[in-house]
Amino acid sequence: MDILYLWTAYAVLGVFAGVVAGLLGVGGGLIIVPILAVLYGMQGFAAAHVMQLAVGTSLATIVFTSLSSMRAHHRRGAVNWPVMLQLSTGILLGAWLGGLLAVWLGGVLLAALFGIFELLVAAQMGLGRPPAVHRRTPGRVLNAMAGVVIGVVSALLGIGGGTLTVPWLAWHNVAMRHAVGTAAACGLPIALVGALGFVLAGYGQASLPAGSTGYVYWPAVIAISLFSVLSAPLGARLAHHLDPLRLKKLFAVFLALLGFVMILKSLLGLNQ
Repeated sequence: MDILYLWTAYAVLGVFAGVVAGLLGVGGGLIIVPILAVLYGMQGFAAAHVMQLAVGTSLATIVFTSLSSMRAHHRRGAVNWPVMLQLSTGILLGAWLGGLLAVWLGGVLLAALFGIFELLVAAQMGLGRPPAVHRRTPGRVLNAMAGVVIGVVSALLGIGGGTLTVPWLAWHNVAMRHAVGTAAACGLPIALVGALGFVLAGYGQASLPAGSTGYVYWPAVIAISLFSVLSAPLGARLAHHLDPLRLKKLFAVFLALLGFVMILKSLLGLNQ
């Protein structure tokens, strides 16, 4: 694949992920992982490593985007730091376990799981209702236990965790503004620990591409992170001018298509 075409593809992916994140509050990993899996296949990366590279790279990009998002939410007083720290005690363990599990499962099964998860998220966005607010604010132990689950799933699939953290907090009577801000802050420990796990798990593996450290491919990290951070404010501005309900339904269709692509790739052994 031509190097200029490759960097352009990564840049466009970063712009798209950043705009969607700012527009809908959905973490870029839901978009980055499946498209990276396709791009890595086109680059001729070893099929056995494609999914782990896609997930590890996605987590590394989330380190940078979550820093930007966390700073913006903190300036607006939208991060509940006590709750964030409670969740993070579990997230640190969960993210480490999720990274190990992703490597143990292998690329084919990981692609299938990611596809199924995207279909579930698409169904929730397109058809589901917001979680009912009728529970009291969760305590330290409950948040830590939830953090383990959020960390495992997020690191396993290369996402920032907002898809799970926001509903969890909203269900427990945390105001949506604070739920989103706190979830954005929780993305940092998920990404840091998860990306480190993928670096260590892939270190020394044969057939990894030049420019990677373990299962993190740095050319993609640099391009995607730069353009997603720059484009996220555009998505936030667009959110005030477009119909959010219609956008969510359109994005749900897009996620469903990506989910079907990932399931198809798993059935084909990631070789197509």
